[in-house]
Amino acid sequence: MTGFFGDAYRGKRVLVTGHTGFKGSWLTTWLLDLGAEVCGFSDGVPTEPSLFEAAGLGRRVRDERGDVRDPVRVSEVVADFRPDFVFHLAAQAIVSTSYADPLNTLSVNVMGTAVVLEALRKLQQPCTAIIVTSDKAYENVEWSWGYRETDRLAGRDVYSGSKSGAELVVYSYLHSFFRQDGPVRVSTVRAGNVLGGGDWAADRIVADCIRAWSTGGRVQIRSPSSTRPWQHVLEPLSGYLALAARMAEDASLHGEPFNFGPRAEETVNVLKLLGDLAQVWGFEEPSESYEVTGNVPFHEAGLLRLNIDKALLMLRWAPTLFYEECVDFTGSWYRDVVRDGRAASEATTEQVRAFESLARERRRKWAS
Repeated sequence: MTGFFGDAYRGKRVLVTGHTGFKGSWLTTWLLDLGAEVCGFSDGVPTEPSLFEAAGLGRRVRDERGDVRDPVRVSEVVADFRPDFVFHLAAQAIVSTSYADPLNTLSVNVMGTAVVLEALRKLQQPCTAIIVTSDKAYENVEWSWGYRETDRLAGRDVYSGSKSGAELVVYSYLHSFFRQDGPVRVSTVRAGNVLGGGDWAADRIVADCIRAWSTGGRVQIRSPSSTRPWQHVLEPLSGYLALAARMAEDASLHGEPFNFGPRAEETVNVLKLLGDLAQVWGFEEPSESYEVTGNVPFHEAGLLRLNIDKALLMLRWAPTLFYEECVDFTGSWYRDVVRDGRAASEATTEQVRAFESLARERRRKWAS
């Protein structure tokens, strides 16, 4: 039996920008477990505490620091490391921060993407690159069905606009420089709101919950009825890894954008998610875990769903976890690590392997 993702990453050089962030730390952990040689590039560790530091990832990878908007520094790292794969996750990822500092959000998310692509344009060797944007790149008209990859890209707020802008930069580079028969293959990926252990970012629902609950308080929530395509962080990462592995072998996938999200019927609102998470943490009565403030200081979408039919059809990718399992993975990580003192590295790797085991049991293509 072959390994996961057809052993595509074993012994390969993989560059992860934004490796010190929540999503980047989970991806780095998984790539190391898959046998990859990982080089990370970030401007620093974005939160305190952080999964990156708690899991000791800095000792296990080539840990490069710099501004993703610096073309000299980024090109220097890419030229020296000569990656087989690139996963570009470096970004300003917080919606509330985009309102406080819109210019920085736009420059990091748009120009940072352009700088990475420019470095890849100069790379004269085969390389497969996944550019991570967001489901918020779509023009959100609050309709009840999921957005498809062919739907209009147009962010109504600065954060969303920065993700739409990144998509347009990729599109122009694809058609200007990255030919179908060229050495570098590039695609963009769009995922919904991700959950998982080790997220400590500001104004994120799970991180806010754990900060409040671990000190005996109640979490304050703004928009209890807001509905999002919640999924465990390993779900979209499995999609990114599956797509890159396929792209390296199949040039027809070059330039194709993909959505990765949960099953349509498993999209739930904030209040439902919070109540279920509270039960995993240990609340007997979930209503004692939160307080609705009604204070919405900036625009937030009320309803957002993704259509994942393209990934199902072209990659044979499907979500592995059911909603209840996603909540259990997330809540149990925080309960075990934050409340009970378990090592973050051990809990994270164990969940990666449990996820792989479930994917193989459920006959997911990348796990077969």
